[in-house]
Amino acid sequence: MVVFPNAKINLGLRVVSKRSDGYHDIDTVFYPIPFYDILETIPSNSGFDFTFSGKEINGDLSSNLCYKAYQLIKKDFPQLPQIKVHLHKNIPMGAGLGGGSSDGAFMLKMLNEKFQLGISNVLLQKYALALGSDCPFFIDNQATSAGGRGEQFEKIELDLKEKTIVLVNPGLHISTSEAFSKININNNKVRCSEILRQPIKEWKEKLINDFEESVFPIHPILNKIKEGLYASGAVYASMTGTGSSMYGIFEKDITEKLFLGQSLEVIKIINGKAIRQMH
Repeated sequence: MVVFPNAKINLGLRVVSKRSDGYHDIDTVFYPIPFYDILETIPSNSGFDFTFSGKEINGDLSSNLCYKAYQLIKKDFPQLPQIKVHLHKNIPMGAGLGGGSSDGAFMLKMLNEKFQLGISNVLLQKYALALGSDCPFFIDNQATSAGGRGEQFEKIELDLKEKTIVLVNPGLHISTSEAFSKININNNKVRCSEILRQPIKEWKEKLINDFEESVFPIHPILNKIKEGLYASGAVYASMTGTGSSMYGIFEKDITEKLFLGQSLEVIKIINGKAIRQMH
């Protein structure tokens, strides 16, 4: 069985408070984008056999979210058979695109469907939360306003299919813990989802990713990419998550070369398809 875990972008990301448990409460909107990994399972006689291709995957098997997803389900469904898993990685890791979280969530959904376990979406989301705060988003995989640690969801109406989204991956890995250690609490009371109801031309001044303030001074290239996206005609540009991927939203297809200043991996999403380019 083959599934295609997709990436996401954050439309706005505010850190609204620090919790007593050491985590932070945030306000953001997750938006799914058609940029995919490829995840396949087949029967096995040797336990959980995992292989991968494409982009490098860091860490050992025990830290892999596909493996953790299998173990979570296996605990409650011991009849789950042994499987081989192959992951072709297109979505870069540590880039704010949720690729690892998506892989784990899609693994849960695939196991449920392939072996007819009858797990409801509500319960799948609980399993996904055990994998990570943003993993439950990928179960329903719709535009969602997120609060708390990123796991308190409210579906919203938002459709960017008529826009062109340009992702720019500078190849940097940004430590989430480092990004949070330098963050300032945002006291803005207007939720990201409310700003998104306004015309997109107004987002530039209102829809903020708080981590840009802490990450840009460490990695100035990110601010240069953002400026380049605006110079190329983006109506809105931002960092996604804690970085390091940047994205720009354009009213129409971009045919000319972007003003990014150096050779970078660029993914252009238009008409529901992702096209990899170099700029």
